[in-house]
Amino acid sequence: MKSVNLIFTEAAAKKLKKIIDIKNNINMKLRVYIIGGGCNGLKYKFILDDKVNDNDFIFEKLGVFLIVDEFTFQYIIGGSVDYIENIIESKFSVLNPNAKVTCNCGLSFNI
Repeated sequence: MKSVNLIFTEAAAKKLKKIIDIKNNINMKLRVYIIGGGCNGLKYKFILDDKVNDNDFIFEKLGVFLIVDEFTFQYIIGGSVDYIENIIESKFSVLNPNAKVTCNCGLSFNI
């Protein structure tokens, strides 16, 4: 397999760790995936998942895990999964250098 190039930031890992502690389920992992939709054709979704599939890419930071399926990974390779918190919003986010067009919400994009 080629070198895996996706950053799971410390901020995202810390937030995930807090969520896992609140839910009291150490098996939970953060899964990011892409579906059709949004104002640009594709959008990111985040869920808590306790399953890992054979073709998933797994990233560990601070003892917690990010899961990305093979389909999604091809679109976000070279990017990062972060957690943003400010006065307006708090959310997991993908910084995707492959996206040619993105929406202001940060969840919708096009390649």
